[in-house]
Amino acid sequence: MAVMEILKYPDQRLRIIAKKIENITDDIKKIATSMIETMYHAKGIGLAATQVGIPIRLFVIDVDQLEENPKPIIFINPEILLQEGREKHDEGCLSIPGYTAPVERASKVIVRYINLEGEIQELVAEGLLARAIQHENDHLDGKLFIDRLSTIRRELIIKRLKKQMEKSL
Repeated sequence: MAVMEILKYPDQRLRIIAKKIENITDDIKKIATSMIETMYHAKGIGLAATQVGIPIRLFVIDVDQLEENPKPIIFINPEILLQEGREKHDEGCLSIPGYTAPVERASKVIVRYINLEGEIQELVAEGLLARAIQHENDHLDGKLFIDRLSTIRRELIIKRLKKQMEKSL
């Protein structure tokens, strides 16, 4: 497949709530494959379908991609069943390039999802993987990491992004 265009803030398609996938078709498999390729190309650790303009409940993650053996995980119709603990770490986003900010999230999650073979899976995740799952799941609900920041910090990032866009026009 091909590398896809990643939508950038303030594109309103990033705010669309994704729809459940009813059937895992060849098209869904192609989208997932292209998303993995796009994520690697952009040097990200996760990518939601909404970030490439496809409003379906699908995201891909690979927190090990910098190692010799990448291990991408494809999450279809993910549901976070449990969140435990709290921790705050810097987050960034391929849709808001060049910006990071500390975001508080659960330190451990249990997520149920469907894999490309149509099998229901449950995964217990901690640390960076737990953070990435929560971040990408937010995308499926039309939320960005900046929505989890204080109003002042969020407005500062938005103001800088607007200035950046004005300069590029």
